[in-house]
Amino acid sequence: MLKIKLVYLDDNLGKEWKEYFSKYENVEILKEDITKVKSDAIVSPANSFGFMDGSLDYVLSERFGWHIQENLQKQIYNSAEGELLIGQTITLETGDTEVPFLISAPTMRVPMNFNIATSINPYLAMKGILIACKKHPKIESVSIPGLCTGCGRMPYHIAAKQMFLAYEEIILNKKRIFKEFGDAQRFQYELNENSLIWHH
Repeated sequence: MLKIKLVYLDDNLGKEWKEYFSKYENVEILKEDITKVKSDAIVSPANSFGFMDGSLDYVLSERFGWHIQENLQKQIYNSAEGELLIGQTITLETGDTEVPFLISAPTMRVPMNFNIATSINPYLAMKGILIACKKHPKIESVSIPGLCTGCGRMPYHIAAKQMFLAYEEIILNKKRIFKEFGDAQRFQYELNENSLIWHH
């Protein structure tokens, strides 16, 4: 089973992750600099256009070299969409023996803090990350930071829950069945208690 390393610096994020993931043997929760954690892959919680010059992405570009950003943007440009949608991923080779792969998984289309905290972006990004790892023959472990908890300003407990619900679906195969539209709405609220749900 895929080894997942959830890496944090803020104790409050670590606490929320432990609430959801502590009983799962394939999940390790680490207080560490994510760039120093040895894994087959590391996640860049990027944007849809592959700019890696801010926040954690800047540190990753410095760690692996700025060719990572160039390669990512080239793949995005050549894709059918012309951008990397939230929930999609691109896996790049880093040339680094400690962390040979980087998974770009946007948590927002462009860097912003408006409306991200009410989104389900961590859930979609986490699903994309886990699917990418399961499909890749050389990725058996992955380091993942808090998704949308930086400039997205999503409360830690909401981000942690969304990441866990994605884990349930992709790793534990607990796919959800929505028999009616109301079921989908209720799950949306479960994903984010601050969601702006349409009703009549």
